[in-house]
Amino acid sequence: MVQTEQITFYTHAYSVYSHRVHLALEEAKADYTLYTVNIWDKPAWYAAKVNPIGKVPAITYGGPKVSPDAPSDASVKLRESLVLLEFLADVFPDAGLLPADAVQRAQARLFMRDADAALYEGMKAYFFAREPAQKLLDALERVQRALPPAGFAAGAQWCIADMAAAPFLARIVFLLEHDLGVYPAGEGAKTLALVRGERFARLNRWFADVQAQPSFKATWDEAVQFSVWSKLPMFKRN
Repeated sequence: MVQTEQITFYTHAYSVYSHRVHLALEEAKADYTLYTVNIWDKPAWYAAKVNPIGKVPAITYGGPKVSPDAPSDASVKLRESLVLLEFLADVFPDAGLLPADAVQRAQARLFMRDADAALYEGMKAYFFAREPAQKLLDALERVQRALPPAGFAAGAQWCIADMAAAPFLARIVFLLEHDLGVYPAGEGAKTLALVRGERFARLNRWFADVQAQPSFKATWDEAVQFSVWSKLPMFKRN
């Protein structure tokens, strides 16, 4: 399907939720303009003209192609990452962002819902709230149980269900590798050993398949991630 409408994508490398949408845009081979919003010092125009709640991701769709900081009133403004994933699957039906089979489509949506809740809570507890690693490990266990024995979240096809979970896994592994978080210094390596252990063999196979996808490679830059996460004031240990 030939793209007929402009897309401007508002994002930030820190954002798990923006990464989801970035994956889908790349997978669809969409023609889009990427604009990085300073999420710690958002410009006034962003909430006024793009996303009234001030968060990323968001997109403008349609209307004339103009400067991202002066979006056209003729464009539609859309937000919320899971909504945007479904939207892009509808706009680019030939990209295979959702399986063609109705049962697999339902399974993909269930996986997205379950993984979204589990991974958010697990990541927040361990990296931001000084809770023991168990809540994070339980979240990963929940996601692993939702995966089929082989392939991706909804079968053989890489789809938006995987794109919804992959940014969380990427950051969890990355943060543990670099011992970043509010947990005691040195604990990251211990938790990473558990995450990479036999207990999570299926999850690790899935994540390896995710990392092999061209759209993942195009949207994940560890140097950029380190420059963002290593400077977070909330991660400073006394």
